[in-house]
Amino acid sequence: MAADLSPRTRAAEPAGPRLRRASAAALLGGVLALTGCGGPPAADPSPSAAVPVPDGGADATVSGIDALFLAMMVAHTEQTLEIVRLGLDRATDTRIRTLIAAVRATETDELATMREWLRDAGPSAAAAAARHDHSGHSDAAAGLARLRAAAPADADRVLLDVLSRHQRTAADLARAQATAGTSERVRELARRIERSRTAEIELMGQMG
Repeated sequence: MAADLSPRTRAAEPAGPRLRRASAAALLGGVLALTGCGGPPAADPSPSAAVPVPDGGADATVSGIDALFLAMMVAHTEQTLEIVRLGLDRATDTRIRTLIAAVRATETDELATMREWLRDAGPSAAAAAARHDHSGHSDAAAGLARLRAAAPADADRVLLDVLSRHQRTAADLARAQATAGTSERVRELARRIERSRTAEIELMGQMG
């Protein structure tokens, strides 16, 4: 059963967890601004904005901050897959090609999961995702342009730089969500994303 996030229950919650979530929600908003998405919030980032998910089992509530993270990460993952598709066309280093093929497999699965959770959360979460369309801005558009323009001899180096920067944003978003979120399954996904993107960045650093 999902946690009761009614005003009465939140009032009884210790101040420490509430303050930590508020601080992490502010961090999530800060990362949102740094990625160039300066429009209105995708959803109320307060944990009180809870949306029940049908047939969600033991964790059937998605709060505003959870929906915000899912919407942002869906857009970010779509951009990652664009970078990877172009990277597979341009990269020549076998190690890099192996890595980005693995990134494609992992993030394709994650994208399907996050889209399903947003769909299950109902119209309000879908509207949040629509309001946070990142296409045409953020670091991905500039990175894709750099990768397309790179000379063949520079393509591997530019790809590593573009993808490392992009994945660092994903790790930052996920780290904030792991603290700020209220849905345990969304927080667990965020923890997995933070670990995998951090490991990818370290690997790419060794290949550069």
